[in-house]
Amino acid sequence: MEEIRHRTVHVNGIDMHVAEKGEEGAPVILFIHGFPELWYSWRHQIEALSALGYRAVAPDLRGYGDTEAPATAAEYTCLHVVGDLVALLDSVAPDQDKVFVVGHDWGAIIAWYLCQFRPDRVKALVNMSVVFNPRNPKRKPLETLKVFYGPDYYICRFQEPGEIEDEFARFGTETVLKEFYSYRNPGPLFLPKGKGFGHSPDAQITLPSWNWELTAPWTGSQIKVPVKFIVGDQDLTYNSPGTKEYINKGGFKSNVPFLQEVVVMEGVAHFLNQEKPDEINKHIYDFFQKF
Repeated sequence: MEEIRHRTVHVNGIDMHVAEKGEEGAPVILFIHGFPELWYSWRHQIEALSALGYRAVAPDLRGYGDTEAPATAAEYTCLHVVGDLVALLDSVAPDQDKVFVVGHDWGAIIAWYLCQFRPDRVKALVNMSVVFNPRNPKRKPLETLKVFYGPDYYICRFQEPGEIEDEFARFGTETVLKEFYSYRNPGPLFLPKGKGFGHSPDAQITLPSWNWELTAPWTGSQIKVPVKFIVGDQDLTYNSPGTKEYINKGGFKSNVPFLQEVVVMEGVAHFLNQEKPDEINKHIYDFFQKF
């Protein structure tokens, strides 16, 4: 059996590591990983979808894994990350105007941005765990999180450079990752200063605060590509305040008018593409076969 191929591609001013499998010229599926993850989170999907006739392309996003990590925080805006992916598509699939996209967690947020900024490059999207939230013109995302959860909410704790890194360093990489990946509590995650994992992270990483200013031109814009959304009923994101109502009472559909299907997987938590890979593979394949 052909192995997953690895290479480095120079895109948008950085060297990006890419894992891929599938025939050259086959329809491309771009897989966008979340936090704290790498291309490896998509290993089951890469194998399955490439065997079904697609070319699976899964990069490490900027700052992750074997992809270059620019030194300053200002180089990690949504425009930079989406720009990396557009440049990657130009490099690996120059003959395909549009590709299929699959996102999860932080990668789902980036996938929503990709569809906002460059809908001309997306044939259809399967997004997981994180719904599309339109830009609030009056309040930045971090301010909203503080109102709901207070300053000990883990995303709020991630805002001061070096602080949470020092705390995590005391636990060690293995412990931190084990806490992240085994988290199944649908309640909010708090990381009180100096107290470590009272709970463990399991939701999307925050958007850098400056994204709010940069995305002002897209205020009120909708996602206008075909979408299938999948979430686990034990996922913290699904159980966050207002999310179920947003999905079930039409808010999600009004902001994503080409939303074709919402799947809520019973008994499944946040890392659903690894927890239930066969089911997720079928969901992706069945949806993309329509186009």
